[in-house]
Amino acid sequence: MKDIIVITENKEYPICFENEFDGLRNAVEQAGLRGRKLCIISDTNVAPLYAKKVADVLEESFSEINICTFEAGEKSKNIDTIADFYDFFMDKKLDRKSVIAGLGGGVCGDMAGFGAATYMRGVTFIQIPTSLLAQVDSSVGGKVGIDYKNGKNVVGAFYQPDFVYININTLKTLPVREFNAGMAEVIKYGPIASSEFYEFIKNNKAQIKALDEATMATVIGECCKIKADVVSKDEKEGGLREILNFGHTIGHAIESVKEFTLLHGECVAIGMVAVLQICVSRGYLTEEFLAEYIDLLKYFDLPVYVQEISAEAVYRQMFFDKKVKNNKISFVFIKKMGETIRTDEVTEKEIISAINYVVKTEM
Repeated sequence: MKDIIVITENKEYPICFENEFDGLRNAVEQAGLRGRKLCIISDTNVAPLYAKKVADVLEESFSEINICTFEAGEKSKNIDTIADFYDFFMDKKLDRKSVIAGLGGGVCGDMAGFGAATYMRGVTFIQIPTSLLAQVDSSVGGKVGIDYKNGKNVVGAFYQPDFVYININTLKTLPVREFNAGMAEVIKYGPIASSEFYEFIKNNKAQIKALDEATMATVIGECCKIKADVVSKDEKEGGLREILNFGHTIGHAIESVKEFTLLHGECVAIGMVAVLQICVSRGYLTEEFLAEYIDLLKYFDLPVYVQEISAEAVYRQMFFDKKVKNNKISFVFIKKMGETIRTDEVTEKEIISAINYVVKTEM
């Protein structure tokens, strides 16, 4: 696969696609990072699998390599873990020329990027995503951050990496639940950007589930193309980039109310179903399409409803979302496949009805 170039107002960088880690050496050389100190940030799940492999590949490229590991999971995505990073950076005497690499899934990349963005007012950052969700979404575009007081990603920055390096074969060690959670973000790209891609997912769902290498290369590449195009046109979410939040507003609220016991992608799946219910009620989409979409999510064992929380709690939590402006909640609706509407003109009744559609008190 050819590299995809992300072009923003102040930076250009490649997304590199490989089937192993050996190409990291060339990526580092091309970025002009040779000879610096490197800190690899990874979690307790990914570090045992890949941290040493990456360090060994890059041994001759950097003057010093250190590995900083944190406890895996969304509950580590907080200011206390970031403070641990800072202590580690200072202990290892990282300076403004040092490089920080996020090796792992979305939580790891978000936190490593936030650490890089804020340490010494910003040091070089590279993304090495190992989960499907990170490869198709969170590693591209420069959004970095942490959760705060049960609010999802409410502290953060836009901080672009020097490159993104995707080793597609890391998906072979990804737990099935994590892979399926990533598929929520993959499926998202169809309604917001490409009917052809949506049809490809439907027609190749068995190959995707089987991790067919050629099929996954196409899936990941197409997702990255779409996101790179959107980010290049709107780096800081002033307009078009909002389409990437399809399903996320309600999804983030559910994720927080459930105290992060559901994975991010699982909550996005539920959030998309809720928003599509509004699209149906407004006459944009048919009931048949919603049923088909739900079936596709279910094929990848994604939840389409949630229990043991109240609709009122989800609604209240939504007002802590970053996309709330002047006490109005912004939504992305699907008018037809590949065509979106971004609006904050949504009634409380519509929102509550959508939440009730996915919050079930009983089976």
